[in-house]
This record gives sequence, structure tokens and C-alpha cells, in this order.
Amino acid sequence: MPTLTIFTPTYNRANTLLRTYESLIAQTCKDFEWLIIDDGSSDGTRDLVRGWIDERKISIRYIYQENQGMHGAHNTAYRNITTELNTCIDSDDYMPSSAVALIISTWRTRSSSDIAGIIGLDVSVDGELIGNPLPDGIDVIKFSDARIKGDKKIVLRTDLAKRFPEYPVFSGEKYVGLGYKYQLIDQEYSWLALNDPLVVVEYQKDGSSYTMFRQWWNNPRGFAFIHNEDLKYVKSFKRRLMVATHYVSHCLRAKRFSEVFKSNDPFLTTLCILPGCVLFLYTWWKVRHGSLMSLGS
Repeated sequence: MPTLTIFTPTYNRANTLLRTYESLIAQTCKDFEWLIIDDGSSDGTRDLVRGWIDERKISIRYIYQENQGMHGAHNTAYRNITTELNTCIDSDDYMPSSAVALIISTWRTRSSSDIAGIIGLDVSVDGELIGNPLPDGIDVIKFSDARIKGDKKIVLRTDLAKRFPEYPVFSGEKYVGLGYKYQLIDQEYSWLALNDPLVVVEYQKDGSSYTMFRQWWNNPRGFAFIHNEDLKYVKSFKRRLMVATHYVSHCLRAKRFSEVFKSNDPFLTTLCILPGCVLFLYTWWKVRHGSLMSLGS
């Protein structure tokens, strides 16, 4: 059995998935399996992947499911992974040829029972670092460390992925922040810091990074859940104010205003009712304005 599962949630990304596949073929270390979670694609992804499986260049498993969103695809992946480690590579991203070798060698030489996995770097297609490098001279770090800025690549122990709760799935919604599981694990475990790029990222214009206000509007219960969880762990008062404001805004959008008074910090969320209302109205305006712009383009 391989050591690592690289899993890729995909939804109508047949046009970019080939690049991911080619980067995995090019890996200098083949101690991995590629698990593709097809989250309801209708663009020929199934036939494309079947062709790659027939090529037998790397080990590939394919699972199709009705569309549940990224977090639902992660739930399905974790239920089906059997290797010691796993990492997610999005269907519009790809891995440097040395990435798997770096992951395996780092884990074999530095892992211990109190380590959850590895935090590595993301870079853009032009080689620019996403966010900041991990702190110099630090071998072990917490996911919640304030010095971690920008997207980072997580390699996770599969036993922990299965032991900690799944991402909740809310009917009619497609988004729950993936940091939820990492934050829970962070309370008991630390992570190996790896100041090397493990993935090359290209943000798509229809991806979540480009449509955040619409994500907020369409997935209020998912965002309210995440912000309520954050209220358990965030220590900075400034950050807590922001989290509470977002929580109020999402409760309003979900038409569950009474939950403002039942949060993990009801005093703070009550205090943030006014700024939460302002954020709700601003989000509504941004979504409406964006829709009008789309209709006029």
C-alpha cells in the first residue's frame, strides 16, 4: 500500500484536470495513489479519468457523487482513504515534481505520535509565494499560529482525518470552510513546518476566491457554523469582533436571528448586532451589484 493519497475534488474541471494528472505522472517518487472525487461533473470528466486509469501510468481511483461542494467531497475522500497520509490538490492546481518525495522524506525522518501532519507552501504559476514563508528555525508549528499567512498546503494523517468530526452538510448549501477540521486537530496536535512548495496554484475566476460575497450569500448556515466554532478558539479581541460580526450577518441571511443570542459567545454576538446588520446589507449590495454587472456584460 502506498504511503500517501493525493485526492482531488473536481466539479466540471475537465479543462484543467489534465495538468494535475501530468504533474503526478512527473513525480520523482511514486509512493502515492490519486483519488478523484467527482462532485457531480457533467463535462466528460468520467470518461477522461477512465482513459487515464487505462493508461496505468499511476494508481488512480475514481468516485462519483452528487454535487455537495468542496467540503462534502472532502468527507467522501476521508471515508475512502486507506493510506497513512493524505493531501488535497485542487483540480486547477498541480504539484512540483519533487513534492511527493519531499512529503514522504519529511514524514519518515521527522514524524512522531503528537504530529498531525505537514504544513507546506503554495506558490503561484509564476513562482510567487502565496502568503508568507513559515517562520525560520521553526520545525513544529500550530495551524492557528498567527505567523501563518496566506494559503498553505496541508498533509494530514488519515487516522486523524477519520477520528475528528466530518464537515457538516447543510441542505441547499455547498460551502463549509475546510479549516474547521484542522482547527479541531490543532487543539491536540502540532504540525511539521516545511518551507518548500508542495503545490502550484492558479485561482480560477469562477472559483471561491473570486466570488466570496456570493459564497457568503448562498451558504449562510455553513459560514455561521464556522464563525461560531471560531468563537471557541480565537483569542484576539479584534479578531473576535470580526468573527462575531460575520456570525450575525450570516444568521440574518439564514433567517435565524434568534441564534445570535445562542452563540458560543452570546454577549459578543449581541454587541455586534449593528455591525452585523451593516455587513449583511453590504453583502446584499455586493451580490446584487455583481448580478447586475453580469447581466450587463
